[in-house]
Amino acid sequence: MTTKSALVLVDLQNDFMPGGSLAVPDGDAVVKVANQLSSIFPVVVATQDWHPANHGSFAASHPGKKIGDMTTLGGLPQMLWPVHCVQGTHGAGFHPDLDTTKITAVFHKGTDASIESYSGFFDNAKKRATGLNDFLRQKGITDVYVGGLATDYCVLYTVLAACELGYKTFVIKDLCRGIDADKNDCIAAYTDMIKAGATIILSKDL
Repeated sequence: MTTKSALVLVDLQNDFMPGGSLAVPDGDAVVKVANQLSSIFPVVVATQDWHPANHGSFAASHPGKKIGDMTTLGGLPQMLWPVHCVQGTHGAGFHPDLDTTKITAVFHKGTDASIESYSGFFDNAKKRATGLNDFLRQKGITDVYVGGLATDYCVLYTVLAACELGYKTFVIKDLCRGIDADKNDCIAAYTDMIKAGATIILSKDL
């Protein structure tokens, strides 16, 4: 880790925690790790799913469809999710134990109802940026350390985007938890991250 390193905390929000509408198993276990690491990085940023209530990724927005069904959104295949992280709701808020005082900036994603946005950098069609890349460039950041929820979705796509944008990218494994619906999804996600150029580490390595 150098002075040009940033910690990127992905979607540590109530709806992704146990009891939330789209709970990631053991998701709250990463909060303590996030707090520990936030104190050692010069720059800490967080992403936040920030959906309008009628977001097209919600099964409730498609009469006759159910959670887990596939549809098309923004010209791309889209799995339908339960309503989650609606702008301004408790579910969209950060976990109450997360120390937000160390977070330098927060970047909202998924704000356009017509397209999903798994990556913290831009939407799935790469038509609209969140501002995260510009912020990191302005800060002179060259290395990013990523963790959060969920490994096999928003962490994966944030890491792939970081690699594509040319950052030296590290994934902090114990700062991640996955949905792992098919039991091998997280293994596949880590494989894809490594293929893209990311390095998998543990928090104790820092």
